[in-house]
Amino acid sequence: MRQASGAPAPGSGATIFALSSGQGRCGIAVIRTSGPASGHALRSLTAPRDVPPPRSACLRLLSDPRTGEPLDRALVLWFPGPQSFTGEDCAEFHVHGGPAVVSGVLQALGSVPGLRPAEAGEFTRRAFAHGKLSLTEVEGLADLIHAETEAQRRQALRQLDGELGHLCRSWAETLTKALAHVEAYIDFGEDDNLEEGVLERADSEVRELEVALGAHLRDARRGQRLRSGAHVVVAGPPNAGKSSLVNLLSRKPVSIVSPEPGTTRDVLETPVDLAGFPALLSDTAGLREGVGPVEQEGVRRARERLEQADLILAVLDASDLASPYSCNFLDTVVTPAGAQSPNGSSQRLLLVLNKSDLLLPGGPEPSPDVPPHLLLSCLTGEGLDGLLEALRKELAEVCGDPATGPPLLTRARHQHHLQSCLDALGLYKQAKDLALAAEALRVARGHLTRLTGGGGTEEILDLIFRDFCVGK
Repeated sequence: MRQASGAPAPGSGATIFALSSGQGRCGIAVIRTSGPASGHALRSLTAPRDVPPPRSACLRLLSDPRTGEPLDRALVLWFPGPQSFTGEDCAEFHVHGGPAVVSGVLQALGSVPGLRPAEAGEFTRRAFAHGKLSLTEVEGLADLIHAETEAQRRQALRQLDGELGHLCRSWAETLTKALAHVEAYIDFGEDDNLEEGVLERADSEVRELEVALGAHLRDARRGQRLRSGAHVVVAGPPNAGKSSLVNLLSRKPVSIVSPEPGTTRDVLETPVDLAGFPALLSDTAGLREGVGPVEQEGVRRARERLEQADLILAVLDASDLASPYSCNFLDTVVTPAGAQSPNGSSQRLLLVLNKSDLLLPGGPEPSPDVPPHLLLSCLTGEGLDGLLEALRKELAEVCGDPATGPPLLTRARHQHHLQSCLDALGLYKQAKDLALAAEALRVARGHLTRLTGGGGTEEILDLIFRDFCVGK
């Protein structure tokens, strides 16, 4: 195994360093370096000791190489390239997490010739440049760092493991074979040695790929919802308990709760973790007519949000289902949402009958005319587990379940390249000239290659790596 070099190799680039763990006081802070001078930096801070064996943690006294002053007693690790995260020589210093210790070690590293502070995302960018991660895996790593829910974590891990990249590469291989068949026919079409059915095989491969791309593009919004959050709108007539439900689901007092009808007059939004899925929860004004101009504007905004919702939580007072407000809400919101549109889709809606604690024990059940519903008491919490389970199932449909099925498209960039690939395949089928057909296949293949990072422009790469913190 390769040992540390004493100084940076000429023309091999700078060595970077940064605090890799979070800012602030903590038990242990991790400082990492990457580049040809990593071994030299490790020797400088642990002199007169040599670098430890590769990938083995060793306890060392860290000293300032300028003054010899002790800085900390720390665990150090040595990762000679290319068997490291970035593919370069890397070192890690696991120091005590006090601000003075971290600052002292960072200043000591800055004094070592050939080292400079890292820019945001520079470690990951070097891993990409050395072929350690594809671009989709880089995006998965960024999503994993920013994941706030169980579903986001699962999806990010699948993408970091390379599932989307492997799928795109298999599609690109399919197009490479089809392109080879078309070009073989162009070059040797009149040669008797060329086996029959070459073009038919290419056409068949393109048709199968079109079907697969179309299926993924139809599900494209699901992956983006999983990454950024589904829009869940809580709606209902006045005083049904909408604000109480929002506070219950968000576990904090987001909305003012009052027995006075019309307390909520604007849309209040809060990001929440609903049964492991990310969601933007919106509390809306009670839907009714004949009120003042301010509340009328709130009702207008509430109806606007209903049209944009990925999932509607329709709330009614279980003890007041016969009121005009409740009947009107059932007729104008609940029933239309359950009806299928001409394209066979329908808006997802869960009907919640709140205030079940006001129903008399052993009394009559809600009218059979009421659509399928869930009973809940925001006051006692009874029925909350059933509601969360129903939300989990609905959001798994809206966002996609990261535990099953094919990898999801989590970014608009993914959707753009797959749609462009599909458009190019459409040009292939329309082409009357084989040379134009081959060019269409090259364009389609190029979009799949760019999706995983091949041939990407610097501007796009800058946008992607900007999502990372310094030290990652």
